[in-house]
Amino acid sequence: FEQQVRRTPEAVAVVCQDERVSYGELNARANRLAHHLIALGVKPADCVATVLDRSVALVVAQLAILKAGGVYVPVDRALPSARQEWLIADCAPRLVLTESDDDGLVESTFPALAIEPLIIGTGCSSDPGLALSAEAAAYAMYTSGSTGLPKGVVVPHCAVNRLVINNGYAKIDAGDRVAWAGNPAFDASTFEVWAPLLNGGCIVAMHATTVIDTPSFAKALKQHRVTSLFLTTALFNKHTSSIASTLAQLKYLLCGGERNDPSYFLRLLKEEGPVRLIHCYGPTETTTFATVCEINLSDETFRRLPIGRPIANTRVYLLDGHGGPVPFGAVGELYIGGAGVARGYLNRPELTAERFIASSFVEGDRLYRTGDLARYLPDGNLAFLGRNDEQVKIRGFRIEPGEVAARLIEHEWVREAVVVAREDRAGDRQLVAYVVWGPDAGSDEDDGSALAGGLRAHLGSLLPDYMVPSAFVRLDGLPLTPNGKLDRQALPAPDDEAYARTAYE
Repeated sequence: FEQQVRRTPEAVAVVCQDERVSYGELNARANRLAHHLIALGVKPADCVATVLDRSVALVVAQLAILKAGGVYVPVDRALPSARQEWLIADCAPRLVLTESDDDGLVESTFPALAIEPLIIGTGCSSDPGLALSAEAAAYAMYTSGSTGLPKGVVVPHCAVNRLVINNGYAKIDAGDRVAWAGNPAFDASTFEVWAPLLNGGCIVAMHATTVIDTPSFAKALKQHRVTSLFLTTALFNKHTSSIASTLAQLKYLLCGGERNDPSYFLRLLKEEGPVRLIHCYGPTETTTFATVCEINLSDETFRRLPIGRPIANTRVYLLDGHGGPVPFGAVGELYIGGAGVARGYLNRPELTAERFIASSFVEGDRLYRTGDLARYLPDGNLAFLGRNDEQVKIRGFRIEPGEVAARLIEHEWVREAVVVAREDRAGDRQLVAYVVWGPDAGSDEDDGSALAGGLRAHLGSLLPDYMVPSAFVRLDGLPLTPNGKLDRQALPAPDDEAYARTAYE
């Protein structure tokens, strides 16, 4: 980033609504904050949490934390306060950076610091010049956890560089304006922020309400002359249906997160425009994207879109249950190696040892065991086939149903709970919770809608909205197989009363 500052200090680095900040000014603000963080005791490898929306201030904060040698930990401001407090306590940050002293978003035992007065005030604006290795941690980002607790994925500097520089799938340069449309605590923001900043381009920060409102989003893309954009599958499908002509003017449009319907891709490709349409795949543990596939009109025969081939400096293997390669065309579990593999999970050494293993193929390399099943197509592209465990993806979000069930069991009414993903009548995937009442529960006469409303309110205070089940089904007991294990096939489909109804438009 500092090399880009020296090359083009006057070039615009960030645009946020009416604010435009040059590389030189962005660097100066980040340096002032970095020196202040160092003076407050931030040392290399210390975590610093950020409770900030997409903004110039957040870019400054992330740069400053890295310049001080720290590890930035983005916390979503839209999360319930209990969830925010848990994340902050788990990463035990040296500081929590907020917008202002009266932010009041989350009560924390860790010191909070309002950054606005620091980045626009006076102070040392020279580069701190700390020496860090490429393997040093850059950020920690939380994902849903199968044991009932979120997992903090620790990503090194070299993994971010590998994602955005000489990556083999999207050449971002000084002429590019990359939309920052993702949640700062979602790993897509790694590409959205660092692809432009490390290549001399410009970040265009989008307000969250703009991204989900199709007409406003189309207007913003045109107004700010955006050239590159990443969308989750759900947003891609939503916007392709109505603003395909606007999206077709992009240089790069990247999409991923769930299985895609090829018809949406083909509809966009039939528009006139320079768009390169790239289907992406990758867990947070392998730094945003691990494989990509550029889709074009010759792919009309695909029933489902392939996830493609590994990006630069990335290795993929399809292995059997014994760790050996499966035959070409056979189904195997996807393991990912190379420079994008995370260091592991924060404060979770046992889980790190289970999911991150030494490679038996390349000396010194580490592999991440994804839990995803895939096979090679005849043309060499990978086809994603699903999970080999309970983890699911809904609306682009990766969810461990076990974490949702663990929060349900904390409710005084619930004795047992299981959460699964199943398709509703419209064919959409939804989370469904099955609960067995405890001794403190209400009477048998309580109707299904009351159950759904009460448990939804309980989970809504603890979990982000996308992790709250759409339906709640009360059972006398969970069905079991002859071996005494949960019989998922015997779980009944929810009826209409099981769904919690909220007036969304």
